Parts: sequence; structure tokens; C-alpha cells
Amino acid sequence: MIPTATTADHADTPPGVAAAAPPQVDLADHFLTCTRLGRYLTVFDGSRFVITDDFRDTPVLPEAAAMASIYSKDLLVAQAALLPLGGAVHKMSVAKREKYERLFQLIEENALSEMVRHSARDVLSAGFRNAEIRALEAELGDKLSPARTRYRDFLEIVKQLMAGKITAGPFLDEFKDFTQAVAGKLDFGIYSFCLDRIFGSARITMKVKKLLVLELLHFPPIIRRELLTNIMALHGHIQDLVEFIKYMVATELGKNAAIEIELLEAFKLQRLTMEDIETSLKERSGQA
Repeated sequence: MIPTATTADHADTPPGVAAAAPPQVDLADHFLTCTRLGRYLTVFDGSRFVITDDFRDTPVLPEAAAMASIYSKDLLVAQAALLPLGGAVHKMSVAKREKYERLFQLIEENALSEMVRHSARDVLSAGFRNAEIRALEAELGDKLSPARTRYRDFLEIVKQLMAGKITAGPFLDEFKDFTQAVAGKLDFGIYSFCLDRIFGSARITMKVKKLLVLELLHFPPIIRRELLTNIMALHGHIQDLVEFIKYMVATELGKNAAIEIELLEAFKLQRLTMEDIETSLKERSGQA
């Protein structure tokens, strides 16, 4: 379930991530805000990223599900948001069914994910038959299950690290293997939560954390921006680690990347609003 603006903290909320005070807007508007900031979709309070279970376990308003299926940068979430939309169409009136057909045509034309575009086309072609939707849901489940098993295996490695049973070098190798194994197959929100747990733990040495930061610098820009700013926004973070991140970003990635990360960190810590960030980016663009 995706918590609303009035819902208490979720059990899977990454520990220590600063949450922005939620505006009284609907979920579709919130997702649009995330999109405008070039972000992965989050729940209202920003405490965690949306995961596939949020759409698979509990009904979500069609407007929000449609927004997620089109704009989610986590393609698994986009697919999970799409499928429930078509589930009840066969029970609808002709007029409402026509609206959903137009909605699926819109998704087919505009979704970021090729998988979602194909799924929307398949559901339309099949006349919203439940058998087609169930087949696509099963396909998504087949993709998620092995990745989540690999995730649980990696958590055991993290426990070994905390217990001092594995050193930094072998752990880093395990992290690289885990990351490669689950890329595109594990919810970004779950992967992010795992890293938050690592960086938030006092039982994991600064050496390991800094080595992981060096790995994150090589991640795709959107992913590293989210992950690095999550670390920087953790409650109780060690300033030395934050300064190390800022130094390495400026040194290895350049001024533009450093500014983008600084702005998103400020947003997560409630120092800036979306409007502040957009104004800042426009000013930079005008000076270029």
C-alpha cells in the first residue's frame, strides 16, 4: 500500500531519511512532482521509494497508477502500476470502458518503459481479458522472485560484515556481484533501503562506507543522485562521510553533478522546495 499524506511511517521506511512535510495533494500530483524533479517516485512524505508491492497488494487510484505507469523510472514499478488498471474493465459500462481504452492508448504512446508500452498494447489487443493480465502479472512475478531471493542472500552477507566475519575487500566483491545480479530485476526502493541500512549502521566501518561511495560514483546519474543524497540526508550521519561524498562528487563528476546533488540533498532535508530548485536550475541555464 502507498501511504497517504496522513499515514504514519511505513515499516519499511529507510531509517534516518529526512522526510519533507507532505502537501495536501493527491497521489497523482505527488508523482508529477517527483517527475518534475527527475526523481524516482516516492510516497507522500518522501520517507521511501514506491515499490511494486504498493500496486500489487492494495488498489491505487487510477490517476496515480496511470501517472506511475507512464513516468516511473523504476520500470518494474511502472509495470506493476499498469496491470491493476485493466483488471476491472470488463465489468465497466461502455462509456467508462472507452475512457480506459483511451488511457491505455495514452500509456502505450508515452510510457518511459518499453515493457509497459508493450503490456498496454497487449492488454488492449486482448480486450482487457483477465487471462492476459494474469499472464503479465505472472511474468512480472517471475522476474521479481529470484532478485528478492538474491537480496535476502546479500542481507546475510551484510550481517556477516556487521559481526566482523568478513572484511572490506570480500564484502565489496559481494556488493558488486549483488548489484549486477539484481540490476533491472529488483525494486529500486528495496535496493535503496538496503544501502540506507548499511550506511546508517554504526557497526559498519567508515572504510567500508567510503569504498561503497566510490562504487556509487560509477552508477547512472539518476540512481547515484538518489542514493548519495539519501546517505547525506541520514539522521545522525557523520559529517566526515558527507564531506567525503561532496569532495569525491566534485572531483570525479564535476560542477554540474555536484550542484544537482546539493540541490536534491537540500530538498530531502526540507531546506529547499521544488519551486526553489526549478528557479535555481533556470538561473543556471540562463547563465550558461
